[in-house]
Amino acid sequence: MRSVLRNLAGLVGFFLLWEGAVRAGLVPELFVPPPSVVLATTVDLLGQQSFLRDVIATLLAWAIALLISIGVAVPAGLLLGSVPWLRAATRAIVEFLRPIPSVALIPLVLLVIGSGPEAKIALAVYAAVWPILFNTIYALAEIDPVLLDTARACGTSKARMLTSVALPHAAPFVFTGIRMSAAIALILVVSTEYVASAATGLGRFILDASSGGSRMDLVLAGTVVAGLIGYLINDGLERIGRRLFRWSDTVGRAAT
Repeated sequence: MRSVLRNLAGLVGFFLLWEGAVRAGLVPELFVPPPSVVLATTVDLLGQQSFLRDVIATLLAWAIALLISIGVAVPAGLLLGSVPWLRAATRAIVEFLRPIPSVALIPLVLLVIGSGPEAKIALAVYAAVWPILFNTIYALAEIDPVLLDTARACGTSKARMLTSVALPHAAPFVFTGIRMSAAIALILVVSTEYVASAATGLGRFILDASSGGSRMDLVLAGTVVAGLIGYLINDGLERIGRRLFRWSDTVGRAAT
């Protein structure tokens, strides 16, 4: 509760500074409306079905992209983390692909897949796979050798070691990767909707609102909703992680 109050105090302070700067004329109100106007517009938008459809379209694409990322990255991370020669053989291609910005792939994806929901899902998956993959590999590399030696001495098979030793140890790291990827996937979905002019979504709403140039309150309201969704997702996953892995001191740590 104390942490929540501190966060709220900081947010209220930011809004007060923003309001004061606009009212004092330090920032032109035409381009940066005060938060009182933006919040009123946000409340109004949340009562409009068309805006809610855009929010649902973004959330649906985000959820699909995150689930696909988990389904791809966790098995791949377990495989690469368990087989050293395979990890070494794929290191060059992984290090080549990882730094490529997903947004730079938008023209290629639009040509190959089209501008439908598949495009933003594919780009979000590409960006979200890496944190989960590397956290899974990192977790397997950090297993205490004593645990493995003890399991081998007890005659534990490799399959049983993976399920009873490796997975419990890796789970907090993997979950941290999922939490990181959740934020990345949301960023990519909204960005792709904006840059690629998707049919629906928060990014498309912000693009349409900004095209006229006179409704910056709508642009900032859409941005506030996107930020609020990202905050709720991250906070919710963080609370789930603390509850699921309260026995572990590795929750929150991530591979770099």
